[in-house]
Amino acid sequence: MPRTPLPPWLAYGCLALSMALVGSYVALSKPLVAALPVFLLAWLRFGIGGLAMLPWLKKPAHEAPMNRQTRKLVFLESFLGNFLFSICMLYGMSMTSAVAAGVIMAAIPATVAVLSWVFLRERISLRVWGAVACAVLGVALVSLSKQELPVSVSTGPGADLTHKTAWLGNLLLVGAVLCEAAYAVIGKKLTGVLSPKRITALINLWGFALVTPLGLWMAWGFDFSAVAPPTWLLLLFYSLAASVWTVWLWMTGLKTIPASQAGVFTVMLPVSAAAVGVLVLGETLTGTQVGAFAIALTGVALATLPQRGLKKPVPAAAPR
Repeated sequence: MPRTPLPPWLAYGCLALSMALVGSYVALSKPLVAALPVFLLAWLRFGIGGLAMLPWLKKPAHEAPMNRQTRKLVFLESFLGNFLFSICMLYGMSMTSAVAAGVIMAAIPATVAVLSWVFLRERISLRVWGAVACAVLGVALVSLSKQELPVSVSTGPGADLTHKTAWLGNLLLVGAVLCEAAYAVIGKKLTGVLSPKRITALINLWGFALVTPLGLWMAWGFDFSAVAPPTWLLLLFYSLAASVWTVWLWMTGLKTIPASQAGVFTVMLPVSAAAVGVLVLGETLTGTQVGAFAIALTGVALATLPQRGLKKPVPAAAPR
C-alpha cells in the first residue's frame, strides 16, 4: 500500500537535513577534489551510490508502470540536477570570483518559487515570498562578506584572460541556478507518481550513465594506489551522502511540501558549510556573516510557521 504523506514538521525536517548534509559534504570535499579528477570523482560517486541503492530500483507493487512522460522527467531530473548542474557549477566557479558566485547562487530560492508558480501553478503566499526574500538576502550578504582568496595570476595576459571570461563564468552559474530550480520543480512532479526511494535510484542510474564516458577517460592511466586510505573513506561518505541520503530526504520532503516553499531550505547549505568550517576546519565567522545567517534562517521560520486561513496545497498532478 502507498504510504501516507508525512506530517509537515517531519517533511520540513527532511528538507532541512538534506540541505545540511549537502553543505557538510561540500565543505569536506576539498581533499577529494585534490586527490581525484572531478569527473572520476563523479563517476565513482554515482557507482558507489548505485550499488547501495540496487534494491530501490525495483518497482513497488502499488506503483503504476512509468509512462513516456515520467521516463522523460526522470532523465531531465538527472541531466539537469546532476550532470549539467555540476558542469555549470564547476566551470563557472573556475571563471569568476567567489563573491559573484555566492551572490548568483543566492537566487536559487527565488528561482524555485518562480518556476513552481509558472510550471506547477502553485499558489505562493506573501509569507512564502517574504521567506524567499530573506533567504536570498541572507545568502547574498554571506557571500559579499567573504574576502576573496588570493588569485595566483594578478597581472599580465593570464589576469586579462580571467577578467574576460568572468562574464562566461557568471552565465554558467546562472545556468546552474536554473538547473537547481528545475531539479526542485521536476522532483515535485515525480513525487506524484514515484516513491522517493525509486526516484533517488533512477536519477542516480542516469547520472552514472551520463558521466561514465568522462569517468572512464579520467580513470585511464590514473594512479589509484596514490590515493590514501582516509580519502577512500571520505569518498564512501561523500557518495552515500550526495547520491543516496540527500536526494532521498529531499524527495521525501517534496512529497508533502510545495516546491516554492521547499526552495527556501536551500539556505541550510551555506549555514551547514559554515558550521563545518568553524567546528571542523577551524575557520571563523564575522559579525556580518552571523547576522546574514540569522536573516536567512528567519526565512526558514517564515516558510515553516503554520498559516491561518490557507487551504492545504493541492498535490502536483501526475504526469500523463
